[in-house]
Amino acid sequence: MLNLNKIKRARYYIFFFLLPALLVYTVFMIMPLFNSMRMSFYTGQGIVPDQFCGFQNYIRLFTQFPFQDRIFNAFSNNVKFFLMVSIFQNVTGFFLAVLVTRKIRGTRFFRTFYFLPTALSVIVVGFLFKLMLNPVWGIFDKMLRGVGLDFIIRPWLGGSATALPVLAAVTAWHMIGIPLVFFTAGIDGIPEDIIEASRIDGINIWGEIRHIIFPLLKPIIGIVVILTFVGNFSEFEIVYAMESVQGDPAFATDIFGSFFYRTTFGTMMNVVSDVGLGAAIATIMFILILTGVIFFLRLSWRER
Repeated sequence: MLNLNKIKRARYYIFFFLLPALLVYTVFMIMPLFNSMRMSFYTGQGIVPDQFCGFQNYIRLFTQFPFQDRIFNAFSNNVKFFLMVSIFQNVTGFFLAVLVTRKIRGTRFFRTFYFLPTALSVIVVGFLFKLMLNPVWGIFDKMLRGVGLDFIIRPWLGGSATALPVLAAVTAWHMIGIPLVFFTAGIDGIPEDIIEASRIDGINIWGEIRHIIFPLLKPIIGIVVILTFVGNFSEFEIVYAMESVQGDPAFATDIFGSFFYRTTFGTMMNVVSDVGLGAAIATIMFILILTGVIFFLRLSWRER
């Protein structure tokens, strides 16, 4: 009886400490989300559309030019963007985590050093890389000429084939601190006796990664992939900083974030905005992200 009372009191304490965060999350996340869904069924001029139109905004998105082309193009670019960022950021972060968890001199410094880019603003990072990749005065092309690689120089942000991979590489470099922290914590949590036993058996570093580290980090890898997926499918700033909300060149970098912004608030070239249509795009983004998160969670749970 005494234990039951303690358990009940503990539940009250947990609820008491969670309540402020729950209220803040409800006011600033849940309520705007449902309000955005509601607005997707309205149309009209101004920041608050007031004419109910049912599913007309969704029908326009999937049947009317140019929205029909733009939404499928944004989806395709977002999938490519997510795959490229995931491969570069998470694979590199994994091997960096293996390196910084070795018992060698200087690893504490590199744990902090590799996380520094993540502490910078996306806008600042995007603007700096845009300057570095400038074909006239950018330092990147000058470095390539300096080492005799002139033949691979091209308009990195101006070519349809290179613009999206460049944005993905910059995003991966900027956010590499996140998987590094998760993987480092996971590797540090592996019991030392398991590692020592494998070394006594003569297993090398690749065998250690393949048979011990990677299998034990699968749940963490699942979490990192989910975070990458959510971040990439709601990304906007890097496109805004390095290209434009038009998704230049020729919509090659147009992802859901830029498509949503352009439709909702208009641009210098197209001042016409449609908040109801933008709310419909935001709702589709939410459904895609929710579906992806459930999919990756089920995969992660199946591996446990």
